[in-house]
Amino acid sequence: MMMKELLIDCLKRAGKIQLNRFQNIDKISRKESISSIVTEVDFECDKEITGIIEEGFPDHNLLSEETGLKINNSEFTWIIDPLDGTSNYAAGLPWFGVLIAVLKGNMPYMAGAYIPFADKLYLAESGKGSTLNGELLKIENKNIEDTLFGFSMDYTKDDNYLNRGIEIYKFLVKNSRNVRTTNSLIDLFNVVENTFGGVINMYNGIWDIASPWLIIKEAGGVIKDIYGLELEFKVDKSNIYKNYPVITGSPSIVERVIKGILI
Repeated sequence: MMMKELLIDCLKRAGKIQLNRFQNIDKISRKESISSIVTEVDFECDKEITGIIEEGFPDHNLLSEETGLKINNSEFTWIIDPLDGTSNYAAGLPWFGVLIAVLKGNMPYMAGAYIPFADKLYLAESGKGSTLNGELLKIENKNIEDTLFGFSMDYTKDDNYLNRGIEIYKFLVKNSRNVRTTNSLIDLFNVVENTFGGVINMYNGIWDIASPWLIIKEAGGVIKDIYGLELEFKVDKSNIYKNYPVITGSPSIVERVIKGILI
């Protein structure tokens, strides 16, 4: 099986597990904070995905949110979020999905995302554009005043960082049409579908952002950290738990917001 076909197979199989188990969860566990939980469905999806990859590409590296990093000294690394939007899923909200990216070296080379409740399959390859269910995606240039904007902030003990998030939220309330959030992959893909003008999410792991990064870039959008710097996807044991606070949208919206929030 070719890499792209295997990627799609992983996304669809994990999505099927999520739909089959939706609103039928036996166990929810807390991870590092009150806003970070995991269910048995996260692990079921992880086992399904990693099993498919290890059978098809046994020499490739793997990094999953739930089971960590497996290094095989390959130039290719699969980065997996087996159930993005776990808190939504556990609460019975249909805002969840699967994220998988393939890095070549330290850069996303191929990416996919699947939102099973809506049967939406997003794919991108470096230099080849992004698609939604086979149709090319193109992010439109809009003014922030004419758009909805997504904003997400998780629990933190760092009051300075929390206050920073609140100040950013105030800027968005004052400058966009309105603020919405699912705090999941859906927000980011609302950008590529032009239903959101942009998104800021203050807390992301590499597994949350590697796949959307390529899909958004290939659709003509911009995705940076909230300080205006480019994202770096270095995969090693000292870097895999790095936080990626990101902003994304059309080039003009990202420039406008970064100028506003850095003042």
